[in-house]
Amino acid sequence: MALSGVRQRLPKLWFQHRLVPALWPLLPVSWFFLLLVVLRRHFYRLGLLRSHSLKVPVVVVGNLTVGGSGKTPLVIWLVERLREQGWRPGIISRGYGGHGVADVRVVSTNAAAAEVGDEPLLLARRSGVPVFVGRDRVAAGLALLAAHPECDVIVSDDGLQHYRLQRLIELVVFDGRGAGNGRLLPAGPLREPLRRLAGVNAVVWNGGWQAQTRSVPLAVPVFDMFLNGRRFFGLADHHLCCDADTLRGKKLYAIAGIGDPARFFAQLSKLGLVFEAHSFPDHHAYTSADLAFARDGVLLMTEKDAVKCAAVMSVEMSTNAWVLPVEAEVFTASQTGGNPGLLELILEKLNGRTLA
Repeated sequence: MALSGVRQRLPKLWFQHRLVPALWPLLPVSWFFLLLVVLRRHFYRLGLLRSHSLKVPVVVVGNLTVGGSGKTPLVIWLVERLREQGWRPGIISRGYGGHGVADVRVVSTNAAAAEVGDEPLLLARRSGVPVFVGRDRVAAGLALLAAHPECDVIVSDDGLQHYRLQRLIELVVFDGRGAGNGRLLPAGPLREPLRRLAGVNAVVWNGGWQAQTRSVPLAVPVFDMFLNGRRFFGLADHHLCCDADTLRGKKLYAIAGIGDPARFFAQLSKLGLVFEAHSFPDHHAYTSADLAFARDGVLLMTEKDAVKCAAVMSVEMSTNAWVLPVEAEVFTASQTGGNPGLLELILEKLNGRTLA
């Protein structure tokens, strides 16, 4: 099997709730990876590997699993809430999916996704705050603060395992796939063992934690996040909008190149739409050939896909393409009744107060 085929097949095996026999040969590699993970974190704790602080607090929104789990909508939600409270946030990211982001660079709203990454470009367009990308998040944070000294808090999109950057708050996001088989790479989807959750400030379940079938430690505050989207905007003209009723009865195709494409397809189904679904790997670099199947119909996509598809689609195709933006809503999970809301928890930590 070609390497690309293996990469596409592994997530399907990882996110089953047991270790399937096909992954057994990878267990020794997972055990070795666990050793490296534990040693690396221990070296940072001992100071053998240096970490660096910024002059403003850092909030990391990350995950334990590989692939997307809904971090970007949560980052947008958090930035919007912080701005409402008078904070002046900035965003840093590794820029996954972009070429040439080894060096730090600012993400402008008219940048190319191929250069800065799909998620950072989406964050720049949606958040309205400075966004900087770079493999070294310490350098990215320093560059952001040098260019925007008014920023008083930095939100890191991903970076939970980037221990060079000291952080005040850690939020971990899971989606409907949970922790999969609970194993570390490459036998499972985990970057770190589940016991890492004991040290974070909160866990956010995209879609609600009750939907999960694999238990994970819930010793920290747990929150449910739901992504809602009802109105589409035109890929060729963002000022054009329509709702699901306008699309019903047409020949519809849907694409999703996110961590869990089923999430997007489920949203469309809830809107009463009937469509032909096409899944792509997370951060997929689209070509016009990838989308040729939709020439005789209407194409529906996520915002994350839109920042890449707009550059490769013909004018004719883009006029028949619609994008579904989503807004995050965050609630306290029922099991943590009595705990503060997520924003309150973050604000109390930022303001240096101890939670009751």
